[in-house]
Amino acid sequence: MSQPGLFPDSAQPHQDRSFAPLADRMRPRRLTEFFGQQQLLGSGQPLRRMIESGHAQSLILWGPPGTGKTTLGRMLADYQEAQFIALSAVLAGVRDIRAALEQARLQRRQHGTGTVLFVDEVHRFNKAQQDAFLPHVEDGTFLFVGATTENPSFELNSALLSRARVFVLKALQAVDLEQILQLALMDQQRGLGLGPEAVEEGVLSALAQAADGDARRALNLLEMAAGLSADSSGAAPISLALVAQLLAEGGSRRFDKGGDVFYDQISALHKSIRGSDPDASLYWLARMLDGGCDPIYLARRLTRIASEDIGNADPRALSLCIDAWETQRRLGSPEGELALAQAAVYLASVPKSNAVYRAFNAAMADVREHGSLPVPERLRNAPTALMKKLGHGRGYRYAHDEADGYAAGEHYFPDEMAARRYYAPLERGLEIRIADRLRRLRDQDDQATRKSSQEQLEKEPPGTKQAGESPT
Repeated sequence: MSQPGLFPDSAQPHQDRSFAPLADRMRPRRLTEFFGQQQLLGSGQPLRRMIESGHAQSLILWGPPGTGKTTLGRMLADYQEAQFIALSAVLAGVRDIRAALEQARLQRRQHGTGTVLFVDEVHRFNKAQQDAFLPHVEDGTFLFVGATTENPSFELNSALLSRARVFVLKALQAVDLEQILQLALMDQQRGLGLGPEAVEEGVLSALAQAADGDARRALNLLEMAAGLSADSSGAAPISLALVAQLLAEGGSRRFDKGGDVFYDQISALHKSIRGSDPDASLYWLARMLDGGCDPIYLARRLTRIASEDIGNADPRALSLCIDAWETQRRLGSPEGELALAQAAVYLASVPKSNAVYRAFNAAMADVREHGSLPVPERLRNAPTALMKKLGHGRGYRYAHDEADGYAAGEHYFPDEMAARRYYAPLERGLEIRIADRLRRLRDQDDQATRKSSQEQLEKEPPGTKQAGESPT
């Protein structure tokens, strides 16, 4: 079984756990005590097979806080009868890593058994620190188990990922959390040792919902509620009113303000608006605001959506978002957030068009491909006599002086480029009318081009051989 490591294993039976937090005392010791993660630990599932076989490989456990990452690392060591050493990437330095390596080597020499090196918040280690583990993983000095709340694809080195198997843990369901709380309430040895009468009906459900998938948070809330309910005559039942007071002291939703959860939620908001679902859009907006997202960030994103996904199908959307942004800036929270909600609902409800977005990307691609082509002389600025003498502006057709206010057939691109058609309005919203106008103007361009070609032919002297003609 596990030996005391660099940081002693808190699950060791000989240690006095009476003063440890409830969440630590109730840490599962065997797979039969583990709740949730059935996609990994159910009968025949990959992580369960790996743990029970006693022949595990290095692995990365990726999931939200309180889902059992540390517990699974300890279990892996127990089932392999290996030493368990825990490091925190937040606190550990080079000396701690070297000490862990030496202890793993000593364990192998003296006892002939292996070591599980568990690194919590492994994404906090920089590239060099992560690379330092590689040779010791390869030569079997220890079995590496990294725990992270961040996406390993972005936060961990590819070399380390290639030597470890990634398992994704999910937030616990409320039903799982209620079972954990019930067990902690009743357990006489490790838990609170209280009977079912110690809580009012609905208390455990309320705590499970408030924990938001985090077993550690659920147990901490239960322990705090039990402490607050005690009075001079003994212990009063934990009431729903007391739980409500406890939860009112701070938010409970999971939100990391910059990690995967953050970007997943903003993605869900954007896609709900693009998909014209105002109700889902409001839900994700509320989720982010409730989690502590900066309302100004949301104002910026809504403004971007107005251009990217609505565009000229309804140009009012952009103005509304700017107004909502300014309202939030002037009023602050929570008053200004209603303006953001108004903008989100409007964006989701109006016709959509990404025609400008696609046109802009296509134009940028042409700029990168063709480089700095010169501006045609007829389109150049001519504020001085010298510039006019050099030909700047010569031949320019002033559109307002042309029929219908349009210089049909004019070429506004560099002379070295053929005309492009980036913008293709969709048959939605105001772009229906824009598309009709552009079709009329392009018809005039075609007529002007044909007329110009005919006039050029008529100017040529009779009998002039056209290119490609055979002599008579």
